Amino acid sequence: MFSRMSISKSTGTYSDNIKKLKETLTDVDAVVIGAGAGLSTSAGFVYNGERFEKYFSDFAAKYRIADMYSGGFYPYATQEEFWAYWSRYIWVNRYMNAPKPVYEELFQLVKDKDYFVITTNVDHCFQKAGFDKKRLFYTQGDYGLFQCSEPCHSKTYENENRIRDMVLSQGWEIRENNELVLPKGTSLKMAVPTELLPVCPVCGKPLTMNLRSDNKFVEDEGWHQAAERYENFLRTRGGKVLFLELGVGYNTPVIIKYPFWQMTAKNPDATYACINYGEAVCPEQIKVRSICIDGDISTVLQEIL
Repeated sequence: MFSRMSISKSTGTYSDNIKKLKETLTDVDAVVIGAGAGLSTSAGFVYNGERFEKYFSDFAAKYRIADMYSGGFYPYATQEEFWAYWSRYIWVNRYMNAPKPVYEELFQLVKDKDYFVITTNVDHCFQKAGFDKKRLFYTQGDYGLFQCSEPCHSKTYENENRIRDMVLSQGWEIRENNELVLPKGTSLKMAVPTELLPVCPVCGKPLTMNLRSDNKFVEDEGWHQAAERYENFLRTRGGKVLFLELGVGYNTPVIIKYPFWQMTAKNPDATYACINYGEAVCPEQIKVRSICIDGDISTVLQEIL
């Protein structure tokens, strides 16, 4: 429906768009939020630099890993070492709070609205910020869930206690707000005890993360319920609807970006808004009802508040 030639990169000045988005948020009947990795990046969940060095300097030195993301794909020799890496990864990106309160700021803007969230993020930040669990659809999984690696059945398992035990077994201490701290003089272990390895209670094969990366991703009962609630929300909300896209790139545009464009085009009372660094664009067909802001999401939300 929307070709590359029909894409527009500008729908007004930065200040005018801030004002327009603020007015739109006040006026609309419902808000559909579509969130991608850029939202969590704005909140400080970055996978390289100082944050990576703080928690993974030993893995970086041993394997020349440059960032958290690439470290997740390294072919570790044992499951004990694999889970030493991944337990830290899950803890700092799922159970620790984001460095900046971007999700809390977003919640303040929409908490009194009829809203729903669809996100490809797997860090659980929406729920931690106060968003209603029944108004969230995590399409790509959750760092906080295990599933069978086979998978032999369509069920997921909460993993916080097991991940906590793995992290503590390496020498870390967990302080206030789930912050990881390395006690002075402690040498980190790069493997977890074998007895902490997660095993499927049904078939006995290893458990793995509930993340969509191949055709083995488990869509459990909770996933299907959330999908149904999202579809029902879209089906029953007409009139003035704001489709608010935050930090969504082109890795998986068919989940959020393209559907938001299409639903805006079909509803003459709908508005499409996009906040993104370098990728704040919209189709020409809906340009007059679009607000594209090229900037940091945190800064934009603060200005609106």
